[in-house]
Amino acid sequence: MTVMNAEQIERFLDDVFPQRMGRIESVGEMRATMRLKIGHEHLRPGPRVSGPTMMGFADVALYVAILAQIGPEPMAVTSDFNCHFLRAASGDHDIIAHAKLIKLGRRLGVGEVQIYSASDDIRPVAHVTASYALPIT
Repeated sequence: MTVMNAEQIERFLDDVFPQRMGRIESVGEMRATMRLKIGHEHLRPGPRVSGPTMMGFADVALYVAILAQIGPEPMAVTSDFNCHFLRAASGDHDIIAHAKLIKLGRRLGVGEVQIYSASDDIRPVAHVTASYALPIT
């Protein structure tokens, strides 16, 4: 059961993490989907979406999936992050992140994120696994 919807999470992030990338498309049980409109600042030569852009975007998407489950918690922080770049993402299209929580405990959330180019929703451009340390309440 989610405790925050996409609009509530967007407002919370505007307050505590305004520099984050992307906009929330949806949240649900143990998952979130986000979209990032690609601008010049996200590109490397090619033009392709840069690795740091995809990594940061995946990190935010997993944070959003966690917030939907636990509520507004600014001190949930990334504790582990692993990214596999699978193919180039064209800078001509938005990218979309599908985050899914694998485990959500009292102290740790573990999940994965698949990133796709909006032009190809079948073949991911990156796969991320990550964990978040959750504050003890």
